[in-house]
Amino acid sequence: MKCVLTIAGSDCSGGAGIQADLKTMMAHGVYGMSAITALTAQNTTGVSQIMEVTDAFLGEQLEMIFTDIYPDAVKIGMIGSCSLISTIRKKLEQFQARHVVLDPVMVATSGAALTSDVAALALKKELFPLAELITPNIPEAERILGWKIDTAENMERAARQMGELYGRSVLVKGGHQVNDANDVLFDVHTGAIKIYKGHRIDNPNTHGTGCTLSSAIASNLALGYDVATSVGLAKEYISGALASGLNLGRGNGPLNHGYQLFEKEREKTA
Repeated sequence: MKCVLTIAGSDCSGGAGIQADLKTMMAHGVYGMSAITALTAQNTTGVSQIMEVTDAFLGEQLEMIFTDIYPDAVKIGMIGSCSLISTIRKKLEQFQARHVVLDPVMVATSGAALTSDVAALALKKELFPLAELITPNIPEAERILGWKIDTAENMERAARQMGELYGRSVLVKGGHQVNDANDVLFDVHTGAIKIYKGHRIDNPNTHGTGCTLSSAIASNLALGYDVATSVGLAKEYISGALASGLNLGRGNGPLNHGYQLFEKEREKTA
């Protein structure tokens, strides 16, 4: 069985973070493991408290994972401090981690910054060079590049500019666009731009979509698909999870990560 590691924060309500990652990995038929960067007290209405782990403890988690069940791919999510970023970089270099998917969680859905400028700089300097694929949403890409992305053409320009700047494949996610849900991939190996067309699904419950997408991509890379195919399959999975219409909580609810399992059960009883 292929194995995938998520390095991210915990969401006690289960919709995002490592909980979403592990559910997504199981749905893809890979064995999921986690190294927790922070504990959060949150639900569908917001986050009330965050408690980071120590550098030493995060390093020990990574040491125990890589020396026993070596992951075929790694997904990296929210990291709050420069020291934790450095710890991750050292361990990934030490163990020569492969198929790293970096979701640069910098900006909340509300538009609020989730990382300081110093931590954002450390992320770009230390972890971008280790990633096979970087998956910013539009506000995150704007923060990384320093200019406004307000058209489909600018999304393509941003993906290419970031990819060429860092020498990595880049997926600019279009979920923040008003009229569509298209994503744009710059493939560093071919220099090509690929557009993944999407459509708006009438479901306001989108908590954890970024975590889920990056974990799905990492799972597909672990299974042997190339970057372009991995992204396409992950986008199909996200669309299905949204379309199933799960409605939990009083706020921005989670996706149905196991929608395929429920569909199979319904087929059995039909």
